[in-house]
Amino acid sequence: STQSTWGESIDPFAMPNEVVIDCRGHLIGRLSSIVAKEILSGRKVVLTRTEDLNVSGEFFRNRLKLEAKRRKRTNSNPTHGPFHFRSPADVMRRTIRGMVPHKTARGAAALERLTSVVGVPPPYDKKKRLVVPAALRVTHLRPVRKYTTIGRLCESMGWKHAEIVKRLEKKRTIRATEYHKTRVAAAKLRKAAVQKAAGKIAAQKQALESRGYTVQ
Repeated sequence: STQSTWGESIDPFAMPNEVVIDCRGHLIGRLSSIVAKEILSGRKVVLTRTEDLNVSGEFFRNRLKLEAKRRKRTNSNPTHGPFHFRSPADVMRRTIRGMVPHKTARGAAALERLTSVVGVPPPYDKKKRLVVPAALRVTHLRPVRKYTTIGRLCESMGWKHAEIVKRLEKKRTIRATEYHKTRVAAAKLRKAAVQKAAGKIAAQKQALESRGYTVQ
């Protein structure tokens, strides 16, 4: 599997400097607060599949909230902002920015350590992707509660690349499945070869283990 968990039980010094997170099935607010803290502490974080983030509440209610927010602008000169993004990756980045002192040098440096993308583009499709248990919807939102996908919200607000991302993700999933089957078959062949040669290398294995080496 290309997924693992990332939480308080893991030693932060044992983790790599760059962490790739699969955002699928996470609540956007909970995940944003955790990521904001990590990038402020100096870690690089990459967020993939941001279109599959969730927000609590039904679609219609969240759409009304977003429409009300989009109407807010500078009356005298709208080019002064605030700017409302349509891409899920930009929405996630803007959410995290609100939790970071982005007007200070420390906050600006922290945001430079953040990468937010839709889908799983190269080279992140070949890297280990983590999930954050403290932000998962299935463990932090009651089953009877409604929720909305950020990708659907953004698509309703004018994001035009949802179909392209779905098509590319479908191709990536097929490639990943074939790669996994190849790896499993190779591991099975290796295990069979080791078992077949166990009698021939028994003496060498015993000699190595007697000197403290682990032979698999």
